Amino acid sequence: MNTPRLYVDSQFASPYAMSVFVALTEKGIDFQMSTVDLQALENQTEAYAALSQTQRVPTLVDGDFALSESSAITEYLENAYPQIPIYPHDVRRLAKARQLQAWIRSDLLPIRQERSTLVVFYGKKSGPLSPAARMAADKLFQAAQALLKEGTEHLFGQWSIADVDLALMLNRLILNGDAVPQVLVDYAQRQWQRPSVQAWVGLQRPTV
Repeated sequence: MNTPRLYVDSQFASPYAMSVFVALTEKGIDFQMSTVDLQALENQTEAYAALSQTQRVPTLVDGDFALSESSAITEYLENAYPQIPIYPHDVRRLAKARQLQAWIRSDLLPIRQERSTLVVFYGKKSGPLSPAARMAADKLFQAAQALLKEGTEHLFGQWSIADVDLALMLNRLILNGDAVPQVLVDYAQRQWQRPSVQAWVGLQRPTV
């Protein structure tokens, strides 16, 4: 059987590449990793476009099957390698986890614009949030606190890949020194200490 190959950005700063890396690691899947230099537009080469119709990272190649877009990949992994789950079993909790993943990827743009993941993985801090980003942050906090039941470690009763995605979004603010409710700081710190997450955080990165 061919070993799956994961294509990620060469700075190891993509939150979406991290999500798939953590999913593969949590499932105990042996995989290889290749980097794509986005600044050099390697993702637009003919060879990479042949693997990724979206010409983005991450892309997973599993045998003769290639798939891009991180939440699509993690859902594929859940179905193809079901032995160790990374999503809730309960159908309603599963729907909520997928809702959260879709929302984080499609909304909260001011946070993503003003709090690049360079603050998370390179310590590159930015100035105060704009009013639009502050509103987005308040929206994030409200949703996260509604999902995180009091006294629980994870969002949906047990750890899921959605916990990593939410913790990464929160850490864009926390690691920049922005004001974040303490309950969410504690939650993000717990998620960040997970061995699969630390394996990504600890990767050797090029200077920027």
